[in-house]
Amino acid sequence: MDLQLTNKTALVTGSTAGIGLAIAQRLAAEGAHVVLTGRTEARLAAAKAAILQRTPGAVVRGVAVDFGDVAQVDALLKAVPTVDILVNNVGIFEPKPFADIADAEWLRFFEVNVLSGVRLARQYFPLMLAQGTGRILFISSESGLQIPAEMIHYGTTKTAQLAVARGLAELTKGTAVTVNSLLPGPTASEGVEEFLQKLAGEGKTREEAEHAFFRDARPSSLLQRFITVEEIADTAAYLVSPLAAATNGAAVRADGGVVRSI
Repeated sequence: MDLQLTNKTALVTGSTAGIGLAIAQRLAAEGAHVVLTGRTEARLAAAKAAILQRTPGAVVRGVAVDFGDVAQVDALLKAVPTVDILVNNVGIFEPKPFADIADAEWLRFFEVNVLSGVRLARQYFPLMLAQGTGRILFISSESGLQIPAEMIHYGTTKTAQLAVARGLAELTKGTAVTVNSLLPGPTASEGVEEFLQKLAGEGKTREEAEHAFFRDARPSSLLQRFITVEEIADTAAYLVSPLAAATNGAAVRADGGVVRSI
């Protein structure tokens, strides 16, 4: 299927690993001109090399940025003044007991997980409206619907992303601009693999650790395995393509059926 993304400029935040890198790889393979972001030049170089290895001739560049630093975000916006596609993927998470989450931690999570997307959309969204076309996609999480007790601050920021995306979608009437959210379920990203390896080091194989996770922590999953980053990227690529013109203001779940809701 041709997703009609050739020569579209796509900015994918947090794209040096995991879901972000997989999305960047998928968009590059579809012919989009991809802008990566990461915290270091070394990680950007490695991500660019990985994309070019899969798709020789891909048009890809990187901008180093810490989304917790407003000045660095402003520099990114100057370096990349306009885009056709914005994928707000950057995010942080950390399990922590609620009583131990200080105000500073709450603010840091909102700064990176919510305000990063707000700041980018504040520049790119009006430009998209002016030209009558464009795509913004927030990578939220099933944790935005089912707040995890072990990291309430993270889940709250993911809910906030859904609200921002839906609010922006309300402003797109009469245009070909869409704003949606994608809600991955438990996904085999870098952090998850490290988690499984740690469990495996405690006498379990990776497969045993994965089975135990879904038995004990995510029993409602219908998939009963971790989703691959490529599976999330496939859904993301469709949502930012012209083929998804009728999908706007939606929270699309790619969660393996973990959310028990219709």
